Amino acid sequence: MTSEIQIVLESWSTPIGVNVSLGLVALVYTRGWLRLRIVFPRLISAWRLAAFWAGIVSVWIAIGSPVDAFDEVSLSVHMLQHLLLMSIAPPLILLGAPALPLLKGLPQWLARSAVGPFLQWGVVKWFGRFLANPAICWLAAALALIGWHVPAVFELALRWKWLHELEHACFFGAGLLFWWPVVQPWPSTPRWPRWSIPLYLFFATLPCDALSGFLVFCDRVVYSSYLSAPRLFGISALQDQECAAALMWTCVTIIFLVPAVIVTLHILSPQKEQLPPETWSGFSTGY
Repeated sequence: MTSEIQIVLESWSTPIGVNVSLGLVALVYTRGWLRLRIVFPRLISAWRLAAFWAGIVSVWIAIGSPVDAFDEVSLSVHMLQHLLLMSIAPPLILLGAPALPLLKGLPQWLARSAVGPFLQWGVVKWFGRFLANPAICWLAAALALIGWHVPAVFELALRWKWLHELEHACFFGAGLLFWWPVVQPWPSTPRWPRWSIPLYLFFATLPCDALSGFLVFCDRVVYSSYLSAPRLFGISALQDQECAAALMWTCVTIIFLVPAVIVTLHILSPQKEQLPPETWSGFSTGY
């Protein structure tokens, strides 16, 4: 380990609040999953539990692990965080069909006296329906991606810790919204026909392509803070920028292609009515 890496790691402190919050969410989900498993063994299969945990771990890697120490010295690491928060963790969490396990995992007095009435409140239900519109989901993700990568905003987020944390929260929230129509977790219902999802995913690659293309082919360092950052991996700031853009370009294309192919195959499959009960939500059904 080089002295520069050691210095960066020593300057980083474990985000106790993030780690405790992620741990509590994972434990509540697992408790609810186990309670449901006793009564309805096939309702939510074990792979959904694994998917949810994988999503939580992805969030932890992005903002709770030592990876977070390097986002101010490497744009490639920063871009990896954004990918984890926006394109990897959200679909995994939603594939876990989190609504029912989380409700069942909460103390019953809390679920009945506070969470349940809040979710049944008319304003909350209207707002939920508004946010679940695929057009809103797509637009929220595109605006979050482009808006936070505007150089002036990006630089401010690097300087102000609270704004940096807000940036991460926006990416994660926008990611959950974006993937909602794709995964369509229970108890939601599709707002658009299922054949529109591959098109939805295709058009979502365009903002990513535009941003990554700009970063790859730009002949200068767009985010000036990285010019003065230590060169930890033996590459220049411009090369780091090119690597970050290439990472986003390739990963987003692959990540979006996989569900597009799955949904397309399901639409074309004559066996879709014979799917086993545990596939009641997620890519395979559209519920």
